[in-house]
Parts: sequence; C-alpha cells; structure tokens
Amino acid sequence: MNKLERVRAAFEGREVDHVPVCMWKHVPREYWSDDDRFAEQQINSYRNTDVDFVKLSADKYFGWPSPVLQGISSAEDLYKIEPLGKYHPFIRGQINRTAKVIRGLKGECAALYLIFAPLSYLRLQIGYPLMMRFIRENPEAVKYACKLIAEDTKLLIDGIINTSGANGIFYSVQNGEENRFTEEEYAAWVKPSDIEVLDYANSLSDMNAIHFCAWEGIKNRLSVWRDYKTPVVSWSRYIDIYDIAEAKRQFGCTVWGGFDNRSGTLLYTGSREELERETHSLIQMGGKQGYILGADCSLHNELAEERIRIVADEAHRI
Repeated sequence: MNKLERVRAAFEGREVDHVPVCMWKHVPREYWSDDDRFAEQQINSYRNTDVDFVKLSADKYFGWPSPVLQGISSAEDLYKIEPLGKYHPFIRGQINRTAKVIRGLKGECAALYLIFAPLSYLRLQIGYPLMMRFIRENPEAVKYACKLIAEDTKLLIDGIINTSGANGIFYSVQNGEENRFTEEEYAAWVKPSDIEVLDYANSLSDMNAIHFCAWEGIKNRLSVWRDYKTPVVSWSRYIDIYDIAEAKRQFGCTVWGGFDNRSGTLLYTGSREELERETHSLIQMGGKQGYILGADCSLHNELAEERIRIVADEAHRI
C-alpha cells in the first residue's frame, strides 16, 4: 500500500499493511504572516517526519473576527453579529494558504484541515469567562451567534475541500468537560451548531475526522458526542479512555491516538529504544484494523521532528 491507500483503508476500517501515523505541531508564529513560508513549514514537517497523512494547521485563524466581538460586554450584543461571507479574509486566507500546502504535497498523502466547532471560534475570540457568562445569562444569544458562525464555517469547509483540495476536515469539538455543562445543556446550547457543521462536512467528504479535545486533565462527558459521526475519532487517551480497545468499542469506528502529547512525557524524553518499544506496544493494542497511531493533541514545538520520525519509521517496519 502507498500512503493514500493505507490511510483510506484505515478510515474505512479495513486491515492495513502498516498502521498509519499522523502527529502534528503548530507552525511557529514567525511564519504566520507569510503564506509561502507557512506552507513551506508544513510541507517540510511532513517530509521530515514521514507521517502517512497530515493534519493541516489553522494557526493565525483562531478567534472569530467579527467587529462586534471586539470589547463586547453584553450577551445581547451577540445579536449584532453579521455573516463574514465567503470573500472575507478570514475565510479566503485559509483557503488560499491551504491550497499552497496541498500543491506542495504533490498528491503524496491525504491532508485534513483543522476546523473548530462554532462555540470554540467564539470562545477563542472572547475567552472562556465571557463565553460562560454569556451562555448562562442568554443562551439564545449565544446560539444565534453560533448559528451565524456555523454558516460561515460551512463556506470555509467548502473552499478547503473543493477549492484547496484537502481530503477532509479535522473537526475539533470542545467544551465537553464534565464540569462545564450538563448533558442537557450541551444538547440544547452547543450541539445544534456542532452538528450543522459536521453534517455539512460529511456531505462533502467521507474522510473527515473528529477530535474530542481534552483540557488540563479534566475528563470529557463523552456522551454528549455519542452521535457525532465521522469515520475516525481522535481522542485523548491519557485523559478520557486509556484502553484502545475500549475506545474502539465506545466510538464504533477507527480511533486515532496513543501517545501523550504533554511536555515531559515519553515522546519528549524517551530514548530511541523506548519510543520504538512504545510504538510496538500501541500497535499491538490497536491492531492493524481500525487504528491510527498519533497523540492526544498538538505536540509542543520543543519536540524535535526526528522523534516523530522514529515512531513513523518503526510503525512502517511492523
């Protein structure tokens, strides 16, 4: 199998010749203002690590850039948000930059682009304290804002897949921590916009992955995402479900993960022999069907790409 065949088989839950590997880091900030250099960083990282596919970064494009959100202090003001539209720099910039990366990959591997859930785009702009205050004070206003953000996010996804040429999206859903919302609150306030974006992405591609993002050691209430469907789930093994077989059982699809992404853990400190041994152990647990080797989340820039290459090389030998 080549990389495209291997990853397609993994997404479809078929047996592979070697377990595919994909881990990722953020692109350093000094490259954010130059699309050519940014794209070069992502392409070089792929070649340096020899992973089987790439998760493309959305660095620079995090918080939702509505002027209304600048200095906002009242939830009621969320009703003033207007759509960005497909020609807004926030949307066109991501599409154009991603196209540069895709061209540089030359069809050698699949590429998934990071998309945040609508409430996360809002939170990345205004911060957790205001997000939580607004949703408690006026959940309908927050739902309104998330609905508008979802509509624009669909325009972004359309461009990322149909114009840039990405194979699908890496959909990061957040705000599911057990201490944040009850299951009923999440279903009423957060899920509608989450699902609107996910359903649209699934209408365009069958190679989307969902990332159940975990924070600061706090477990997610995984039940809030039980009917979020993609072929692959990227989950936090070291926070939510440690046992890979159990993750497969709970999510009912191919699972992606294995290594702890946090600084000071094995991936950062282990010897070559320890990394190779852990790679063997993870593949033995995950098997060659329904498993992709990765990490809980983004890796820190302090991690030398050579260490990812050790894992990828070993996985390709097994």
